[in-house]
Order: sequence, then structure tokens, then C-alpha cells
Amino acid sequence: MSWLTEFVRPKIRTLFAKREVPDNLWHQCPACQQMIFHRDLVSGLKVCGHCGHHMRGSATERLAWTFDEGSFTRIELPKANADPLRFRDTKRYTDRLKEARDKTHLDDAIVVAHGLIGGRKAVVAAMEFNFIGGSMGAAVGNGLVAAAQLAVLQDAPLVVFTASGGARMQEGAISLMQMPRSIIATRLVKDAGLPYIVVLTDPTTGGVTASFAMLGDIQIAEPGALIGFAGARVIEQTVREKLPEGFQRAEYLLEHGIIDMVVKRTDLKATLARIIGLLRVRDLPAAA
Repeated sequence: MSWLTEFVRPKIRTLFAKREVPDNLWHQCPACQQMIFHRDLVSGLKVCGHCGHHMRGSATERLAWTFDEGSFTRIELPKANADPLRFRDTKRYTDRLKEARDKTHLDDAIVVAHGLIGGRKAVVAAMEFNFIGGSMGAAVGNGLVAAAQLAVLQDAPLVVFTASGGARMQEGAISLMQMPRSIIATRLVKDAGLPYIVVLTDPTTGGVTASFAMLGDIQIAEPGALIGFAGARVIEQTVREKLPEGFQRAEYLLEHGIIDMVVKRTDLKATLARIIGLLRVRDLPAAA
């Protein structure tokens, strides 16, 4: 064989061969339809650089975005009965749980960690919407109680990121009982004289909104977040009136005094650090 077949031909084939390109290098903004390079999306905390749309973040991403780098530790949460009602609709509840765990790599729809925010101690609980719609069952109730107890133990404020479709129907009344249980968890924090801060993200609805999500000492929301109890269509059919534009969005709730502030995700960590500093003045060293 000549040098043409042994050397030149393979080089030409390599030059013109199709290369394997990952299919996740570019993401399309669901609001403005612009394409965003994945590195820009990561560095921008999943906020569109073209229109400012805030895409949904996972619970683990919330922890990384909120705590000082390398300063936080996740805790193991109490286990709940996997299928108390042996529920089945189109598939078994246990199968839904397995699928959600495989998809999110989480045990349930909440994660809890403790660490530093702006150099100050804090406990953070973040909900995962991709785990059965962030629905609140016994495991989520366990997580909130554990987060509250940890905050009291560490004498640290509790920050909760909400993202949920409401109660988890597969657990029936057990799920509904997590509403008063979560309220008791917030009371533990407040009775200890500690700040309880809620960050409402898209979406926060149903029983979560009707319980611990609206009880914060400070209520913060991300821009454009959907926040409400029932859906807009259900409300319209009930009151028989046309709802205002932007009803149940963060900006509308701010305008009507339901929440305290709407904060861009890129400014949220600094805002939380400032609020914690203002509410925890006693942590500062005494003046000489």
C-alpha cells in the first residue's frame, strides 16, 4: 500500500468525518425563544441574558446558588412510609417514587443543608419541583420539621425555597396533615427568636401556599414566579369575573402587599445576606 492510502486517506477522513456534538450545549429560553449557550446559562444562574426570564432551578442548584462556596453541608432527613395508602392510579405510587428518585437523584421533594450565607450561619430547605411536582407529603413534612429543629439547635435563621404544586394526593389525609405540621415547624423557629425567610419560586401553589410558604418574617419572590392557591381558571369560574392581567404573579402580589420584595436571582444571595445581617444584629461583636 502506498503512502496515499496509508497516511493521506485516513487524514482526509478524519478531517471531514462527522463529530459527535453534545445535544445540551444550547438551551432555548421559553419566554423569548433565544438560544443560550450552556456555559452562559450556568454562569447566569439560569436567568436568560436576553429577556431576564428566570428558568426553574433544582433544589441542589438552590443550595449552591445561596450558600458561600464550599461552606454548606446537606443533612440526612427522616424517612417516611413509602406508600401508606397503597395508592394506585394509572400506576403504583411506589413506581412513581422510584421514577422521581431516578430522575432527580433525591429521596423526596426537599433537601436541607446548613452553612454560611455572606459569612453568617443559616439553615436552608429547598423544594424540588421535578419530584412529583414538588408535592408535599410526609417526607416533605419531615424535612421541614428537621430544618426547623436544626435552625433552633444551631441558633441560625431558616430560609425556605418553595416550589410546589401543593399536597401529594397519593398520601391522602396524611399529606393534608403536613400543612399544620409545617406551620408548627415555622413556629419553632419564631418562638426561638430566629428569622424565618421564605423565597417563593415558580411555581408555588396549593397547600404549600396555604401553609408555611406565606408565614415568613420576610417574603421574597423571584421575578415572574407563579404564586397562588387555586388555578386562575378555577378562580374565574368561582367568582364569575375576569381576573386582572398578571394575577398570581410575583409582581402583582408585591404591588398588592402580599409579599415584601421581588429579587432577581443574581441578587438573591446578597439580599439574603443583608437581611440576615439586619435581623441578627445581636451576632455582631459588641462595640468597645
